[in-house]
Amino acid sequence: MATKVAKTKAPKKTAKTIKKTAVVTATVSPQPGGEKQKIIAEFATKKGDTGSPEVQIALLTKRIEKLVGHLKSNPTDNHSRRGLLGMVSKRRRLLNYLAEKNTGRYKEVSSKLKLTK
Repeated sequence: MATKVAKTKAPKKTAKTIKKTAVVTATVSPQPGGEKQKIIAEFATKKGDTGSPEVQIALLTKRIEKLVGHLKSNPTDNHSRRGLLGMVSKRRRLLNYLAEKNTGRYKEVSSKLKLTK
């Protein structure tokens, strides 16, 4: 004998769900496109150069300057402070690399950015 299995239906939702739209605020990048392009153009060793140590050091220096300003007005922001220390360390490693490979380029970048050891 076959037994019938009763199918149960889930109750339909009668209330309409209201979609909430989240307001997304655009984050301001530390270097808007135009400013970043100027830095790249000034420190590039050839056309289309964005990865040379000179360009990387210049971009890091600009980001460090902006972050130092932020930390002056927000002295308890320890997360940003940790990021700042990482950026300073990375810039120092790039400067050491450049000093080993080509002292002339190192001195030129240091003088342009007014960096002291």
